[in-house]
Amino acid sequence: MLNGRDPRIDFFRGLALIFIFWDHVPHNPFGLITLRNFGFSDAAEVFVFLAGFASVLAYGKVLQREGYWMACLKILRRTWVLYVVHIFLLALLMGIVFFANSHVETRDLVAEMGLTHFVTHPQQALTDELLLRFKPNLMDPLPLYIVLLAGLSVVLPLMVRATWAVVGVSLVVYLLAPWMGWNLRAIADGVWYFNPVTWQLLFVLGGAAAIYSQRPREPEKRPLKRQPLFVAAALYVLVAGVITLSWLWPEVHDAVMPTALSNLLYPISKTDLSPVRLVHFLALAYVTAKLLPERGWTQNPLAERVCQMGRYSLEVFCLGVVLAPLADMLNALAGDAMAMQLLTALVGVVLMSALAAWLEFNKRLNQAPRETTLNR
Repeated sequence: MLNGRDPRIDFFRGLALIFIFWDHVPHNPFGLITLRNFGFSDAAEVFVFLAGFASVLAYGKVLQREGYWMACLKILRRTWVLYVVHIFLLALLMGIVFFANSHVETRDLVAEMGLTHFVTHPQQALTDELLLRFKPNLMDPLPLYIVLLAGLSVVLPLMVRATWAVVGVSLVVYLLAPWMGWNLRAIADGVWYFNPVTWQLLFVLGGAAAIYSQRPREPEKRPLKRQPLFVAAALYVLVAGVITLSWLWPEVHDAVMPTALSNLLYPISKTDLSPVRLVHFLALAYVTAKLLPERGWTQNPLAERVCQMGRYSLEVFCLGVVLAPLADMLNALAGDAMAMQLLTALVGVVLMSALAAWLEFNKRLNQAPRETTLNR
């Protein structure tokens, strides 16, 4: 840990933001190397799990230091900030998409982005926006985070004092939700694309991991190959990767995939966080945590830039949402030329990194006068 903060958390949050941006730009060549192409889960699971980890770690300390009501107040204040950002970001996104659509003649970007509801029913769309029911493409993670963070204000004390009881209740709700049809209402698909009733389990597990990481534990002395849990997790990640890669060749996949396994595996629901997705992410996270040390490897310049993006995940995520349709527009105007696709993907990441660097510089600039005043 570095000042009580594991740099791996910031690194993988930043990496998830890069992957989300690349995945959101159609036909982006860099989208072929993102997490979704090598397993059942993708960057969304990373984002939600680490959001739970960081939230419980931060507000758990406030709970211990200042009490429940102050922790609850700060959580709800942050939730309100996220809600306001969501409203502003959606308005900005619509303006950009309408602008892009006026320049791209070969595609209907308004329909592709799920903004038809606003065109046909503008007054109702504004109401649905305020109620988090109108969520165009690219906007789904932020409303999910708003709901999950608001729920944390209720369960945080139990989370700290009876972690596994909260995890148990969360697991039961997760298992019942698809069977009972629990979800929140939304425009277009009728329900939320990221069902908060099921995705809450990943958020809770992230919080449980944060609490566990703060407790002293004996280091594992056995080599990794003699740790059954690690071996099982690594095998699952490997098999999931092979199956996912086989999707690139449907004929080969259909020929080698046993029918019984296929019936058990499919469909893999992202909306309800299918168990195979959940287990894949948990296995991947466990293997990664075992293989990568807590410090050292994140101190090279490139990794530090990614960590910096992770520390300002909200701002960087919002910029990525805005940049995705702009990159798509430029790619379409260039006839989806490979050179332009590579350029927009790289420039987008550079801009996201530049924003994080500016926010870091601005933070230090604001801290300097306070430190000077205290030293007088």
